[in-house]
Amino acid sequence: MSRIKTIILVHGFWADASCYREVIPRLHSTGYQVMAVQNPLTSLEDDIAATQRVLDRLNQPCILVGHSWGGFVITEVGLDPRVVGLVYLAGLAPDIDESMLDLMSRYGQPSPHFQEEAGLIWISPQGIREVLAQDLSDQQQALLYATQTPPAAAITTAKAKQPAWHHKPSWYLVTQADQAMPPPLQAELAQRMKAQTMMVSSGHFPMLSHPMTVVNIIAAAVLNS
Repeated sequence: MSRIKTIILVHGFWADASCYREVIPRLHSTGYQVMAVQNPLTSLEDDIAATQRVLDRLNQPCILVGHSWGGFVITEVGLDPRVVGLVYLAGLAPDIDESMLDLMSRYGQPSPHFQEEAGLIWISPQGIREVLAQDLSDQQQALLYATQTPPAAAITTAKAKQPAWHHKPSWYLVTQADQAMPPPLQAELAQRMKAQTMMVSSGHFPMLSHPMTVVNIIAAAVLNS
């Protein structure tokens, strides 16, 4: 039996912790304790602090899981000694002094469906349908739009300082039909980290479209950390 019983889930842009709603019950049913961080998405430092607060409630080893921007967060938090493995779901995995913008600009320009207002970045209904969630139902798309948490625009230029993937084992789920996080960038990051890699024919939210695949890669991290 693995000594790891706790999974911490970290969400990305325009979402909140409820984006893991299809994954959490499945993890519970297999005996894991699960905690889902509510990122404020106001700054990298604030998101790091939110995840650190959850970690500080633990006295046992855990796996950190980061989706999209959440990958950036777990990259910075993952040096905590309680973290024994990192799982990236279409996640950003920067190296030292790299920002989200540095990584994403290698593969094109931001979508016109992203709308900056008063220092926050919103996404349009069309952006939900075409960029984030083209493989989800109309109802799921509407829920994502209605509950979106707009990130601060300044987050996109924040630089990584202490990439944990240099020191901790990592796993990466490449979402091959992703219109938000380019699959070639995902594959590049996974290869650079020497991450154990899985592929899924999914858009940007595999935890909603393919929850068992997400559970399986987390289980692989638990068994091999």
